[in-house]
Amino acid sequence: MDWIETVIIAIVEGLTEFLPVSSTGHMIITQNLLGIQQGDPFVHAFTFIIQFGAILSVVCLYWKRFFHFDNTPAPEGSSLFQKLRHKFYFYWLLIVGVIPAVVIGLLAKKSGLLDWLLDSVEVVAVMLVLGGIFMLYCDKIFNKGSDANKVTEKRAFNIGLFQCISVIPGVSRSMATIVGGMAQGLTRKRAAEFSFFLAVPTMAGATLLDLLDLLKDDAAWATSHNITMLILGCVVAFIVALLAMKWFVSFLSKYGFKAFGIYRIIVGGIIIILLLTGHSLAMVD
Repeated sequence: MDWIETVIIAIVEGLTEFLPVSSTGHMIITQNLLGIQQGDPFVHAFTFIIQFGAILSVVCLYWKRFFHFDNTPAPEGSSLFQKLRHKFYFYWLLIVGVIPAVVIGLLAKKSGLLDWLLDSVEVVAVMLVLGGIFMLYCDKIFNKGSDANKVTEKRAFNIGLFQCISVIPGVSRSMATIVGGMAQGLTRKRAAEFSFFLAVPTMAGATLLDLLDLLKDDAAWATSHNITMLILGCVVAFIVALLAMKWFVSFLSKYGFKAFGIYRIIVGGIIIILLLTGHSLAMVD
């Protein structure tokens, strides 16, 4: 990967990380369009690591809420655990929400399923279309959110279960978790914001696992060029995601998922037609 390819992929990641269109799926499509070799361990790791760069924009944009501690007194008679949970309740919800993804993610990675999925543009195209069709109707199905409903431990865990679906490229972690939140009675805005928060520990864990895998395998990937590309990709993804995030919350609150559903169907449909007619996605062979 050269620096132009890195910047292009990072821009795509930053733009799509928080949109319900699948950032991983779009990066796989972009890599195919650019003719980047699939199946390479560094390319796989790059796909996840620069996502963490985009996720860090959540901490920056919502830093007051992300570093919030409840300093009100815990209920009388609370145990030490209950007192800690009371003070760090925001972080406790993130821990509860990320548990399903940790279990499913590790199983998918150990079985080799995750690597296979990351190499399949066909899977991405099909899931884009199926997810798009679902999004045309999900606002009507789940449009019962109330500002009175807050994220609880049960809701956080259930949203975490929805997040597991996004192990399939093309599904969209953002879509899965926002829909999961709406299914729990949250408003679109509150569901979207918790989706952002939950992305931080989820992608931090995925990034750490990929870095460990890279370090365990042949270290030939760790050239100064590749390390520079990782840093460049993270920085670009961070900046672009920061700009895109606030726009998305505003748009989603006003208009819902329909526009994103139409976009997914168009993109996925074009890719399926190209593949069925024997065309390659690569612009450069």
